[in-house]
Amino acid sequence: MNFGEAGANFAGTMSAGERMKAMIVVAVAMLLGFASAPLAAQNAAKGKQKSTADSSPSQASSGQSFSGQPLSVAGPTYVIGADDVLLISVWKEPDLTITLPVRPDGNISMPLLNDVPAAGLSPTQLAASITEKLKRYVADPRVTVIVTQINSQKVYVTGEVLHTGAIQLLPNMTVLQALADAGFTQFANTKGIYVLRDENGRQQKIPVNYKRLVKGQAIDQNIILKPGDTIVVP
Repeated sequence: MNFGEAGANFAGTMSAGERMKAMIVVAVAMLLGFASAPLAAQNAAKGKQKSTADSSPSQASSGQSFSGQPLSVAGPTYVIGADDVLLISVWKEPDLTITLPVRPDGNISMPLLNDVPAAGLSPTQLAASITEKLKRYVADPRVTVIVTQINSQKVYVTGEVLHTGAIQLLPNMTVLQALADAGFTQFANTKGIYVLRDENGRQQKIPVNYKRLVKGQAIDQNIILKPGDTIVVP
């Protein structure tokens, strides 16, 4: 006996009232099923979107580019110096991709190439130099140089300050910003501050009147610092 015959025999044994109740139950069940289907599909779509968002790395939080490499902390015209940290990336050559510091002598040490001059070059210039040297060993090398840490550019603060010594020079750092980092002692003569700067082998003395500067006067004295500048607070 098949299910159709069984259903017919079962229906034949039911009274008219029982058959009516059964039909109402079936109809209600079908309506509930149709109503819940769109909601289930909507919840499934939301779950998929959340899973995709959670699995996608955030560029801002990771400090990385979309290619997975660290973001450069220097612009394309930045001049590499000793103690800077570089990422040398060679496409499809993981054994040649390396993060390393620039030595005090201005060179970096790379596999196959040994010593490569880096100080005094921009990242683009260094990449071109490494590319040319690698052509002896790698077919069509593609090299990227990323500055991950700037340690070579410093200014110095001395005299009546709370923190004497070297300060890492950030892009477009002004004398006022450096003084805010160094702080003053109670004996500081803030009217007599000056910056010592070497220009073409000659030392310049640039006056900085801090009191006038913080009052919004003598704004032209809030100069942008250069590597090697020394701020003196008498």
